[in-house]
Amino acid sequence: MHNIAIISSSIRPDRKSHSLALYFKKYLNENFLANAHILVLKEYDFPIFSQTFKKQKNPIKKVMDFAEKIAASDGVIIVTPEYNGGYPASLKNAVDLLYEEWRHKPVGIVTVSSGPFAGSQVLVSFQFSLWKMKAWTITEQFAVPDVEKNYDEEGNSLHKKISEPLTEAFIKELFWCIKADKNLV
Repeated sequence: MHNIAIISSSIRPDRKSHSLALYFKKYLNENFLANAHILVLKEYDFPIFSQTFKKQKNPIKKVMDFAEKIAASDGVIIVTPEYNGGYPASLKNAVDLLYEEWRHKPVGIVTVSSGPFAGSQVLVSFQFSLWKMKAWTITEQFAVPDVEKNYDEEGNSLHKKISEPLTEAFIKELFWCIKADKNLV
């Protein structure tokens, strides 16, 4: 069974994107597809990035924990809202802390917005940052418009007939990349 880390990137008090992290955790665990766990950046409260984890002389325990969990995962799902056409500083900070841990790591990106565009503008810039870190971003996308109308706060889809086929395709692509990555090593 795959070990999947799900990053919930928003640190806002009224964040809506966290419902998608809960949704994917439930979906993977309840269907016995993976051992999924959520890394909540709001709880990590990282210091502002100054240098990568490996170059820090005395990294704080939270940074070491985060790095270990990313390194130990077979794949990562990153849930990000779109803030003014980009992704949150909390996510940029967390991604930049690591380098080797991202190398060839299969990563699925979930974008969320409270409006009709589903976080589409954040995808390109975020995907480019991950490519520079040598992460393997999957080609399947999971973009959610009007998040409050589609998922509740407990991570339940309000439109399963729409969400489940999209989720299956997204997870299938992530698992294919995980399998391919293991075969390449």
